[in-house]
Amino acid sequence: MMQKNINIKNKRARFDYEILDTFTAGIMLGGTEIKSIRLGKASVSQSFCEFNEKGELFVINMQIDEYSHGGYYNHKPKAERKLLLNKRELKKLRKEVTTSGLTIIPLNLFINDKGLAKVNIGLAKGKKLYDKRETIKDRDNKRDLSRIKKSFNN
Repeated sequence: MMQKNINIKNKRARFDYEILDTFTAGIMLGGTEIKSIRLGKASVSQSFCEFNEKGELFVINMQIDEYSHGGYYNHKPKAERKLLLNKRELKKLRKEVTTSGLTIIPLNLFINDKGLAKVNIGLAKGKKLYDKRETIKDRDNKRDLSRIKKSFNN
């Protein structure tokens, strides 16, 4: 049972962080990982990205469940996976992370039209507690407003 469009979201991302810029990166997968992603058995909710000494960007703590028919060649569920961006994008991201202390977090994992796994990553600034309360308040206000509109239309 293969789903047509895979789009695994990081629901906490926009709540915990203020997203300043987004990029779409390819992702280097090994062995059975793409099969698990195609089955929708992956999660980016606890993950983040960081650079290694060579200046390559890796996604850390991304969960891709083991493939059910994998056997001996199965992958490690929480392995570090290299993200593929062009040099200019990498340089820009690295500069932002080192100078202004921003974080890079995966926003969603999807499979494009060519069948390749891609990750949307966001350059993010962590929200303080009061910002989160603000977000909750906005969400509640929107909900109440739509509720009022609904009852008004009936």
